[in-house]
Amino acid sequence: MTKVILVHLGLGSNLGNRLDFLNQACRKLESMPLLKFHSSKIYESEPLLKMQQPNYLNLVVCGLTELAPLELLKKCQQIENRLGRVRKERWGSRNIDIDILSFGDEIIDTDALKIPHPEMVKRSFVLLPLLELSPEWVHPQTGTGIRILWEKWLQTHNEAAPQSVDQIINPADRRP
Repeated sequence: MTKVILVHLGLGSNLGNRLDFLNQACRKLESMPLLKFHSSKIYESEPLLKMQQPNYLNLVVCGLTELAPLELLKKCQQIENRLGRVRKERWGSRNIDIDILSFGDEIIDTDALKIPHPEMVKRSFVLLPLLELSPEWVHPQTGTGIRILWEKWLQTHNEAAPQSVDQIINPADRRP
C-alpha cells in the first residue's frame, strides 16, 4: 500500500499576468495528482529585501501526494519550466515560483532539497496563508505551531503584512 503524505507548497508570481500564472500552476499541481487540493487566499506582498521589482502575488496550497520528496520537487520544477520560468538570479523576479514548504512531518536536509523550507518562518507571505489553510500545522523541526510562528513574525518584523486580494484559486474547492 502506498503512503500518502500531506504537503504544503508556496506559490508566487511577480511578472506578467500573475494571477493567470498562479491559476495555471494550481491546475497542473492538482492534476499531478495532488489529491484533496486546497488553496489559501491570494496575498500581495512586496519583494524580499525591498528589491526593485514588481510586487508578488502569493498563496499556499496543500494536498495529499504519493510522490517521494525528490519526485515532488522534480514535478514542481517541470511545472515552473512549462510555464516559462527563467532562473537568472537568486530572489529575482519570476513569472512563477513553487516551493515545497512541508512534506508531512519529514525533515530533509540535502543539497538538492531542504524541508521544511528553511526561510519559511521569516516570510509573512508564507506564514499568513499557511495559517489560513492549516491552522493546526506544526513545524517539524521546532515543534512550534503556525499560530505562534505568525505571532512571533508580527512581534519581530516592522514590515507590512501581505494583503489579501479579491481573487481566489479554485473557488469551489477552497476551505472555509
